[in-house]
Amino acid sequence: MKTVSASPAEPVPASALASPRNVLVWDVPVRVFHWLMVLSFAGAYLSAESERWRLAHVTLGYTMGGLVAFRLVWGLIGSRHARFASFIKGPAAIVRYVRSVLGERPEHHLGHNPAGALAIVLMLALAAAVTASGWALYNDLAGEWLEELHEVAANLMLSVIGVHVAAVLISSRLHRENLIAAMIDGRKAGAPKDGVRSAWRSVGVLMLVAVLGFWWLQWQSAPSGADLADGAAGLNHAAERDDD
Repeated sequence: MKTVSASPAEPVPASALASPRNVLVWDVPVRVFHWLMVLSFAGAYLSAESERWRLAHVTLGYTMGGLVAFRLVWGLIGSRHARFASFIKGPAAIVRYVRSVLGERPEHHLGHNPAGALAIVLMLALAAAVTASGWALYNDLAGEWLEELHEVAANLMLSVIGVHVAAVLISSRLHRENLIAAMIDGRKAGAPKDGVRSAWRSVGVLMLVAVLGFWWLQWQSAPSGADLADGAAGLNHAAERDDD
């Protein structure tokens, strides 16, 4: 039977691991970012092939870009476990963590583990690539090669997400903690000194207001049924003139 060892960078007492989730680890902005990114990517991916849902596809794609920009900033100035410096490690740390998981004493990290950190970096990079290529396509700035790049980046991101979800489920079972619940309420088992002091609820609320406001503006700019009818009539009229 495997026993859990504490990470050298963030030691967690065995007594803390056995206690209820009582330490705030993920602040509200991190959690809002996470679930908005899930919603935006899923919606954009599912609406990619539908002309009817093009506005939703574009809106959600731009939302992803804004979320990535926010996460980059929050990774520098956010709370303890949100900062890149606290969880992005070198290849040696990733290899050591993977070996520990395959061995008898898997490392435990209160925040992101090194392998999870790698997945986060990949997802941010791919989300940025998807958004940038999608923006260029929407504005007719490139040809078919960029469309292929857009699709490849989106499919790669989906693959990374799939691996990430599988790793979360495995880690939850391995460490006997519900990582999905932790990303909802922000709490995990750990020593009080290792938690974050502020949930930064005000920043999370501002994020939601900004995203919902952007979605509302996009909805307001959507063509109405009358506009679509006028546009279709115009196209038919032009076609008739061409036939003459």
